[in-house]
Amino acid sequence: MMTDIASWRLYPLRAAYLLMALGAGYLNWSQIIDPAQSWEMMEGVVVAMLAAMSALALLGLRHPLRMLPLMFWEIAWKLIWLARVAFPAWQEDRITDALAGNIFACGLVIILIAVTPWDHVWRHYIIGPGESRR
Repeated sequence: MMTDIASWRLYPLRAAYLLMALGAGYLNWSQIIDPAQSWEMMEGVVVAMLAAMSALALLGLRHPLRMLPLMFWEIAWKLIWLARVAFPAWQEDRITDALAGNIFACGLVIILIAVTPWDHVWRHYIIGPGESRR
């Protein structure tokens, strides 16, 4: 059963989805709906992916446990970016203002890590049975 955690634990999880939806949503959807906005290919890919993530995060408000894979994706890409981009830049003392801003934004991943019900993740995604083929 998907609701094997206390209901009070769902509220911080919902707040994290709201943070994801509003944070990425405001920044990216405002660019998408602006007809004058244009991007190079990879910048456009990033804007589109983050806008899609923010829209899907709204589903997490209603289904916080079912949308955990979206949370996993958000945690994973931010940790990878911090480890592979931010940390080496910090080691080489080449942190720019733009990089510092992104480090701060990605550093907020600590909130997502803190509210994720890792005991539920362990039971249902790691050791739980896989879905059967029909």
